[in-house]
Amino acid sequence: MTLTPRRLAAATAAAGLLLSLAGCAGMGGSSEAAAPSADADCASVDKVTVVLQWVTQAQFAGYYAAKDKGYYADQCLDVTIQEGGTNVVPQQVLASGNAEFAVSHVIKSMASREKGADVVNIAQTFERGAYLQVSWADSGIDSIADLKGTKMGSWGGGNELTLYAALRSEGVEPTTDVTVLQQPFDMSMLLNREADSVQAKTYNEYAQLLETVNPETGELYQPSDFSILDFQKLGYGTLEDGVYARGEWLAEGDNADIATRFLAGTDEGWAFCRDNADACVDLVVAQGSALGRTHQAWMMNEINKLIWPSTSGVGTLSEEDWKRTVQVGIDGGVLTKDPGSDAYRTDLNAAALELLEDKGVDVTGADWTPATVTLTEGGK
Repeated sequence: MTLTPRRLAAATAAAGLLLSLAGCAGMGGSSEAAAPSADADCASVDKVTVVLQWVTQAQFAGYYAAKDKGYYADQCLDVTIQEGGTNVVPQQVLASGNAEFAVSHVIKSMASREKGADVVNIAQTFERGAYLQVSWADSGIDSIADLKGTKMGSWGGGNELTLYAALRSEGVEPTTDVTVLQQPFDMSMLLNREADSVQAKTYNEYAQLLETVNPETGELYQPSDFSILDFQKLGYGTLEDGVYARGEWLAEGDNADIATRFLAGTDEGWAFCRDNADACVDLVVAQGSALGRTHQAWMMNEINKLIWPSTSGVGTLSEEDWKRTVQVGIDGGVLTKDPGSDAYRTDLNAAALELLEDKGVDVTGADWTPATVTLTEGGK
């Protein structure tokens, strides 16, 4: 059965209903600007919270766009967007019942599920992976095996899982064959040559390098100054940002319908950011992000590359990619077993896409092409 927004027919939108909805416009406990109020056709408005994987930045522009442009309100939802951070583990916040939805990676989430967290993937926003291990061009590190015997920076907090899995699959044991250093969330450890390699994402830390001045030339560093291990290209790409909910919560009452509507609003937000990248950059900058505008523009472009073109519609989970991701985790000793088919659902996002197609939203972006973004010093 196709799930649809909770709406009344226009003929029943009586004065009493309109009065009951009048208080909805100011709802929401987040710090963002007030979102448009829910459509007067809503029989009721459901309040939910989504916890992000990190702080406000273009990585999450689709969620902010969905709220700002009224896409959540169109789906009879009042959504609070909760930032992540160094002390926030989204899947744990979700498992504890303090949010209805969380943004997280598959391996991180499945590692938590193995420990008892009732987390279920309900949409896979990022179709492609973004993990890099970056070293200097003169480092001699040109393969995963070359990391053996080196000093390697890693963020930890679950971000090391794909890296460790790839190392172990190439015969390098991270606990004994490399010296792992706690990496800050910037590129100073590499720039200061305190580590031979460091972790990076295509959309963030790699850009930090390219917006840093090379003291020898007085110009910004260039890609040729670095050696890049791209785990996606090396066969160790794992599924990253997706949307998760608790299995028990989904089974209760109308919660599956709420989840479908949340995904419809979110997917439409990402479609907006695909077609209006500059507007979404402005949106996240206005939210108070500490990152500069050109850095955010780079990030928005790179994030769009991870989503678009979408093979089967934004948010659609490829079971083949899921199995590959899980196998990378198992082969690398990060996961002990396949979490099974109960660990994900594809029906909710499929229903969400039906809602969007009925609205005429392009959910695949087949004609989308990336922009060219020019970085400036410091990403300002």
